[in-house]
Amino acid sequence: MRNYSTEAEPTTLVGPWLEPLLPELIAFRRDLHAHPELSFKEFRTTDKLAKRLEAAGLKPRRLEGTGLTVDVGQGPIATALRGDIDALPIIEETGLEFASKNHGVTHACGHDVHTTTMLGIALVLQSMHEQSPLRGTVRIIFQPAEETMPGGATSCIEQGVLDGVPRILALHCDPRIEVGKIGTRIGAITSASDTIKIELSGRGGHTSRPHLTEELVFALAQIAVNVPAVLSRRVDVRSGVSVVWGQISAGSAPNAIPGSGYMAGTMRCLDRDAWHDAGELLDDIIRQVAEPYGVDVHLEHTRGVPPVVNSEHETALIEAAARAEIGEGAVVLTPQSMGGEDFAWFLADTPGAMMRLGTKTPGGEEYDLHRGDYILDERALGLGIQVLTAAALRTIRDL
Repeated sequence: MRNYSTEAEPTTLVGPWLEPLLPELIAFRRDLHAHPELSFKEFRTTDKLAKRLEAAGLKPRRLEGTGLTVDVGQGPIATALRGDIDALPIIEETGLEFASKNHGVTHACGHDVHTTTMLGIALVLQSMHEQSPLRGTVRIIFQPAEETMPGGATSCIEQGVLDGVPRILALHCDPRIEVGKIGTRIGAITSASDTIKIELSGRGGHTSRPHLTEELVFALAQIAVNVPAVLSRRVDVRSGVSVVWGQISAGSAPNAIPGSGYMAGTMRCLDRDAWHDAGELLDDIIRQVAEPYGVDVHLEHTRGVPPVVNSEHETALIEAAARAEIGEGAVVLTPQSMGGEDFAWFLADTPGAMMRLGTKTPGGEEYDLHRGDYILDERALGLGIQVLTAAALRTIRDL
C-alpha cells in the first residue's frame, strides 16, 4: 500500500488533457443549471450524459429510472467515483444568464458541478486510454436522488454499482472554501440524519380546567425540551448526537386546550454505532416523556443516512493528488458538517472518502448551500476534475 500522504509527484498531470475540454464542460454545466430536475426525475440529465459518453466511445449503463454508470479503461476496477445529479425544490434568485428555466427547482447545492466533474473525468480518462491503454478501470457513478431521504444511493447499490469496487471517492461543493483549495478530514465528515414526526391527541377543553383534559400543549413542550436532554445523557457525548425541532403546532385560541398537536424535527449524530443506538432509544424516550400526560402518541421516525466516514488511506490519496495537481497549499482541514449525505451508504462496506471542493471567489460574497442565490466560482469545476482524475490514476498505478 502506497503512503499517499508523503509521496511526491510531478504537477499538472491532468491539466493538459483537460484544457481543450474545459469550454465544453462549462457550457454543459450551465445547461444543467438552466434545466434542473428533482430527485428520481432527472430524465433529461441522464439522457444528456448518456449521449455525450456514447459520443466519446464509452458504453454507459443506465440505472432503473434515472442515473447511470460508465466504466473507463480496461482490466480490474481500481476505484469508483460518484457524482449526484439531482436539484432542489428551491426558487433560484441568482439572476444568472443561465438561471433555472424550471421555476421552483434549482441546483442550489452544486450538483450540476458534481455531475459535470464526473463527466469531465470520464472524458479525460477516455482520451488518455485511447492514446495509451489504461491498465485498470475507473467506474463513474452518476447517482440520482441524493436530496431525498434515505437517498438514491441504496437503489444504485442494489443494482450492483459497487460490484468489484475496492474503493470509492466523491466530492461536494463548499462555498466556505476558496476556489483553488479542497477540504478533507479523516473520520466523520458529515452527520447521520433522521426525521422525526410526532402527532399527539387527547381530550381538549378550557384552559381554566386543565385537570379535565390531557394538556396537550404542555405535553408537546415537555417532549420538545426533555427528549433532547434525556437522549444526550443516554448516548456517549462524543458521538455528537443532537435532536432539534423544526415544527411545533397546536391550538387556535389562547383559552382552549386543543385535542391534537404536531411536532417534527431531526436527529443527527457523528458516530455510526451511536446513531443506531440513539435511534432505538429515541422512540422509547419520546413515549416515556409523553406518558404522564395521558396523550396518545403517533410517532413516525424515518431512519435517514449514517455519517460519511472518510478512511485514512483514501483521504491521503485525495490530498496527494490535490497537492500534485494544484500545489502544496491546496489542502485545508474541513470542519465536520451536521448535514446528511447519502454517500455514506457507499461507504458502509467499501472504503472511501469525500472531499470538499472550494467554490468561493476570494474576496467575494459569502454563500451557503441550499440557498436560492448561491453562485459558485466556475473555476472550481476544472480543479475538481484534475484532483479526482489524478487520484483515480494513482489507484490504477497501484494495481
